[in-house]
Amino acid sequence: MSETITPFKIDIPQTALDDLKTRLAITRWPEQETVNDWSQGVPLHKLKALCEYWQNEYDWRSCEARLNAHPQFITPIDGLDIHFLHIRSPHDNALPMVMTHGWPGSVLEFMDVIGPLTNPTEYGGDANDAFHLVIPALPGYGFSGKPEQTGWSIERTANAWITLMRRLGYANFVAQGGDWGSAVTGALGNIHPPECLGIHLNMAIALPNEAERANLNDKEKAALASFQFYQDWDSGYSKQQSTRPQTVGYALADSPVGQAAWIYEKFYAWTDNNGEPEDALSTSKILDDISLYWLTNTAASSARLYWESFNSAFGSGFESDIPVGISIFPKEIFRSVKPWADRKYPNLRYWNELEKGGHFAAFEQPETFVNEVRSCFKAMR
Repeated sequence: MSETITPFKIDIPQTALDDLKTRLAITRWPEQETVNDWSQGVPLHKLKALCEYWQNEYDWRSCEARLNAHPQFITPIDGLDIHFLHIRSPHDNALPMVMTHGWPGSVLEFMDVIGPLTNPTEYGGDANDAFHLVIPALPGYGFSGKPEQTGWSIERTANAWITLMRRLGYANFVAQGGDWGSAVTGALGNIHPPECLGIHLNMAIALPNEAERANLNDKEKAALASFQFYQDWDSGYSKQQSTRPQTVGYALADSPVGQAAWIYEKFYAWTDNNGEPEDALSTSKILDDISLYWLTNTAASSARLYWESFNSAFGSGFESDIPVGISIFPKEIFRSVKPWADRKYPNLRYWNELEKGGHFAAFEQPETFVNEVRSCFKAMR
């Protein structure tokens, strides 16, 4: 099989952008919700305002230009084309790092951390903290290929990332991820290839055992309560995507408003905001991510990762002694506590609990995220 690495540039046809505006203009809206909050989903007035901006003011070409400002490539791995950004640091001693996004995120989450991580001296940092960055799109996401057969689990993806880093010629590297990126990075750490020096997670799921559940303190009770809230009130999307991704895919592939609502709700529920998603992320950044899903028609293909892996991805054990670092952001979906993480990860080297930030750590709090990654890997270089 070819190991060719081909330069790639994003160029969405204008016809696709025109079609998007046409579809937005002829939307058939449902009636207003019967509550005055987000408990039934995205409020009608919020989604109408977002989609009006999308139709009349939003500029995809600006997002496209920001992505195209970074070197991008396509390479076939295990029968699937993988799209990735590859930004080499100007500093010779930079540490290679593969960074993995999740759902409903994308490579766009990392746009504001690329500069400080690859060229810290330009941002008041130390050259010894520099990284070479490899930022792939998950299979079925963005501009990566869409699997045509079953089997693209998180473990297979982790092995693909190992192949990618070897193909790029890196003798050693570290790995970072949140959401599905956390699962893929955790799987990569469990495989523990000799080249991987350590991993960093910004969503680590470590739950208490029976003995720990019998003697919970207030902090631990709060951690379990957040997990229970997700199970009871916030996991409907995952149940649908992990059981019937094709069915929901029809609606989301045909309606940009449907696709927008499906993602916008998560920017409300999972960011550290004061009641509005826009408190955490600008409207343009929110629409950049939604547009990437819409323009690549990846609602169904991205959802299939849930079908492949959801029931095993986050609850699985960890049997590697690879160095692990964990950053806990206060509005993360799952917030573990250190004793549980110590038990799950036998070589937990770094742990920090932050005061601000949510599920989309690099997107919401780029400066804090950069500092966490630097601090975590400082001792692993």
